Amino acid sequence: MQHKVVIFGEMLWDCLPSGPVPGGAPMNVTLNLHQLGLNSRLISAIGNDEDGQKLIDFLQTFDLPVDLIQVNEEHETSKVLVNDDDPENIKYTIVSPVAWDFIQWNNTISQAVAESEAFVFGTLAVRNAGSLITLLKLLHHNTLRIFDANFRPPFYDFELVVVILGFTDILKINEDELVIFADYFDIDPSVESVCSHLDQHFPIDLICVTQGSKGALIYKGGKIISHEGYKVKVADSIGAGDAFLSGFIKTYLDKQPLDQVLDFACKLGAFVASKKGGTPRYEITDI
Repeated sequence: MQHKVVIFGEMLWDCLPSGPVPGGAPMNVTLNLHQLGLNSRLISAIGNDEDGQKLIDFLQTFDLPVDLIQVNEEHETSKVLVNDDDPENIKYTIVSPVAWDFIQWNNTISQAVAESEAFVFGTLAVRNAGSLITLLKLLHHNTLRIFDANFRPPFYDFELVVVILGFTDILKINEDELVIFADYFDIDPSVESVCSHLDQHFPIDLICVTQGSKGALIYKGGKIISHEGYKVKVADSIGAGDAFLSGFIKTYLDKQPLDQVLDFACKLGAFVASKKGGTPRYEITDI
């Protein structure tokens, strides 16, 4: 039986110097999970425009369900200006406001989350009150809630982050976000200190910390499992963290041991980093 996962958030065009490519962390995670054999569905919004229809067409080439993607008549489909001069440190300029700032709650998306095994969400898509209200309603469903922090300055509010942490079962952050958490809580910026603090003050069961080319780790119950990662020739880092999270979700829902969960997540992250763009096509055997 396929695992059911619902992902909430942005879908967009990454406008690179070489041309636009489909992107957005939630969309990348949805596509990766679909390619890994899961039943994944994206809650998002596009504008009633050509860019939006092209994104839908792109998703449908993967045979991905698009029934939870809303069409906003007042706001355009999202675009992000990408500077990839440094392939390992991509910089983004995110246009605002756009269609996914106004994701509307309805019974259809609520039922989809209620019936899912896991619900994945981040901070960027709730920079506007419209989508924020919707997410806060959806977070009350009793499913595995996975928070991919995915901070994109200036589009996050730490007071809101603290609220979301109160609904979080699994937290995924990168090493830069670890320092942001440490600064906010005024604690030592070490993995042990930050993870211990979050573990003590929020209902978080498990924390993933990605460390770029240095690999990743899992913190659970005071114990740390680490992985040095896989060395690859990086084409660009777009979508590597999203791929890592997707690999984690698949193997975690498969109830694999945590060291194997981390290993597969690192493999998938490295594989995507070795390809151009955030959503390369692959079979699970390629990983």
